[in-house]
Amino acid sequence: MSVRRQKMSSGSGAGGPAQPQRKTLWWRFNRFLERHLPEDLYRRSMIIVIAPMILLQTIMAGVFLERHWERVTKTLSKSLGREIGFIVMLYDTGPKTAAAVKRLEDMANDRLEIHMKAEKGTLPPPMPKPRFSILHYRLSKYVNRYAPGKPFWLDTSGEDGRVDIRVQVDEGLIFRFTPPMSRAYASSTYIFLLWLAGATLILLLVAVIFLHKQIKPILRLAEAAQAFGKGRDVPDFEPRGAAEIRAASVAFLNMKRRIERHVEQRTAMLAGVSHDLRTILTRFKLELSMLDCDSGELEAMRQDVDEMQRMLEGYINFVRGYEGERTRLSDICELLESVREGLRHGGREVKLECAEGLTASVKRDALQRAIANLASNAVRHARSRVRISAWRDDCYLRIAIDDDGPGIPQGERDRVFRPFVRLDDARNLDSGGTGLGLSIALDIVQNHGGDIELSDSPLGGLRAEMRVPL
Repeated sequence: MSVRRQKMSSGSGAGGPAQPQRKTLWWRFNRFLERHLPEDLYRRSMIIVIAPMILLQTIMAGVFLERHWERVTKTLSKSLGREIGFIVMLYDTGPKTAAAVKRLEDMANDRLEIHMKAEKGTLPPPMPKPRFSILHYRLSKYVNRYAPGKPFWLDTSGEDGRVDIRVQVDEGLIFRFTPPMSRAYASSTYIFLLWLAGATLILLLVAVIFLHKQIKPILRLAEAAQAFGKGRDVPDFEPRGAAEIRAASVAFLNMKRRIERHVEQRTAMLAGVSHDLRTILTRFKLELSMLDCDSGELEAMRQDVDEMQRMLEGYINFVRGYEGERTRLSDICELLESVREGLRHGGREVKLECAEGLTASVKRDALQRAIANLASNAVRHARSRVRISAWRDDCYLRIAIDDDGPGIPQGERDRVFRPFVRLDDARNLDSGGTGLGLSIALDIVQNHGGDIELSDSPLGGLRAEMRVPL
């Protein structure tokens, strides 16, 4: 038993490396396909249709050339070689008179139709052998076989549609044969290849039309999902295409309705909560104004109430996220100028750099608030300079806010986007606030389908770069 277990274990160990090796080869093959295949579905589908079609047509053409063209050419060349050999044999075995030669000419022209003519003279100098000419190879082989020992000369170029074969049958006498190319060569091959190419083009055209009809609904679904992700409305979207694509489109529309209903319900609930709490805070203010006590204590209580109201507005704006606003074409430079004018500079220089004529379809009020949150943080923590710049990069609108402040440590840059997070070291974002400034800004930008990235600024402090798809 121990010996058997040892053999089994050694066998499994021997087969062990083969499976990881197969997995490695398969992984490399997949990586090769991922690197070289096109990314979009339309071109991949075209490859799926075109590659097998071209492979099939290539195999068919290869089989035809192998089995038909070469075999027919061989048969025709062999038959022509036999007829030429037969005429030469009749001349050798019969009387070599002018009348006998004339009878051979009549037989070759009338019965065999190989267009023979007896000429005086010698063979012309040999021509260079053409490369890749099956006809020249076959005719040379069969003329030499069926007219043994007779010098001959060939011209298979077929410039006038004929083959020129000259056989020296006697000293100073040449039999010249000029049969048409069809007697020695399968000339219908080119017609077959033309029909094959034409049929392939027609099939490809049909495939392109049908693939376009099938891919277009997928592209429209992707565009609708992307537009909805950017907060834009897609009222004219209808499920079309194959059953699976229509099912995915219906699922997208149901999801869109559920999200809109959820946002609407949440916004209505927050509006009610905001109204009730604001009523209570207003009553607090009224009661404080009617109290008769130390003015210092009243002022502190009023400040607490104002702080509660400001925090309430911040929480509600964070949860609401400006979902109700529609996108519209906006002048980005004008938007940034209004943000700059609304900042409390505190003696710091705020410079604006914006590409001329820069426009984008955005939720203007929401985006303005996100930029204002980032810019106010930059102004609050800058030593002397703040720069706001905007430009277009490929398909994105990029807005960068740089300052020369203390910056944020590398390990804390992801954490500051969480709600209610306030840094105590290096830099305290939203100082004196609720800790929601960056969270609200990130939520607004992501609602546009973009993102915010924090990095080191060329000014020496922090750079907050906003990327919004156009």
